[in-house]
This record gives sequence, structure tokens and C-alpha cells, in this order.
Amino acid sequence: MPKTKSKPAKTAAATGQLAKVGDAAVKKATGKTWADWCRALDKAGAKELDHKGIVAILHKEHDVGPWWGQMVTVGYEQARGLRKQHEKPDGFSISANKTIGAPIAALYDAWAEAKQRKRWLADPNLTVRKATANKSMRITWTDGTSSVDVVFHAKGAAKSQVSVEHRKLKGAASATRTKAYWKKSLAKLAEMLEGE
Repeated sequence: MPKTKSKPAKTAAATGQLAKVGDAAVKKATGKTWADWCRALDKAGAKELDHKGIVAILHKEHDVGPWWGQMVTVGYEQARGLRKQHEKPDGFSISANKTIGAPIAALYDAWAEAKQRKRWLADPNLTVRKATANKSMRITWTDGTSSVDVVFHAKGAAKSQVSVEHRKLKGAASATRTKAYWKKSLAKLAEMLEGE
């Protein structure tokens, strides 16, 4: 993926948080702070590499494992202006969560049943690729290219939570619109279920 240049987040490493991970956590896991990683990766020429190339440096030269390799790479890309907010290697990704005063089975059915989806979702004609009752769904969105992962959590007999991650969005503007879309949709879903 070609690098998109944007205004670097010059103060992010100095404030001790990148990729939503604080300095203490990254140092505990990797032995370096964010500022240390930014200096080390600059020295290794990472500004000129793609995401996979930076991960490879972290793995080969610094013995950083897969999960932390991804986190350090994302943090570095954000700090150096190589990655915009919500940007991932395969496009943009947003997430939304909502706790709803309804049993988990009712929440799951509101997603699984097309008739119910039409009551709260503006684009109900999605394609469910995989579903595990009351646990999760993998969806191909109505655009045919982006994906939605939905996870359901019971919070008691009459309360549950839904977590949505919408991936492979094309651009920052699309991510912003999609985040607002899901916030509004989940509020409407809560209103529907809590009103029953």
C-alpha cells in the first residue's frame, strides 16, 4: 500500500501514547518507550518502508513478536504521519459499541432476522457469511467490499452489549461517515429493543 503523507503527530510519542497504547505498556512488553521505538525505526529507515517492511524490522532486528510488532508499527506510522486515524493496511476501520437493556437472544435476533433488521438498520440487506448464535457474526456489507464483524456479550439476564467493527473502508471520510452511521443505528436498535 503506498504511503499517504499527512501532518505528522509530532507530540504523540512525547505524550507517551500511540496506537491507543501507553508508554508504560509498550515498555513493559518490548523494553522500549514510544520515543525509543521512533528513534530506532527512524535509524533503520522505516519511514521509507511499507507496513510489512516495518514489522519485519521489528521481528528480525529487535525480536518483537507478532502482536506487539503490529502495535509498534501502527504507533510508529501514526507518529510519523504515515497512517491516518482509523487506517489499517487493508483500508480504514472503525468500531462502535452499545450496551442495551435486552437479553442477548433478543439482541442477536435483531441482527439475525432480516425483518427485525429493517426496523433499525438503514441498510438491512447485508450478507451474513458466518454466525454463531448469541456470540458473533461476520458480514459482507451492502457495498460488497467492506466487512462487518459483530460480537455479542451478555451483561446479565436483561442486559447485553454489541460490538461492531467495520473494516476495509475506502478513505478517512468514509470512516467518519460510517462511525456516525453505526452510532445512530445502534442507538435506534437500543430504542427498539428497550421499548419492547
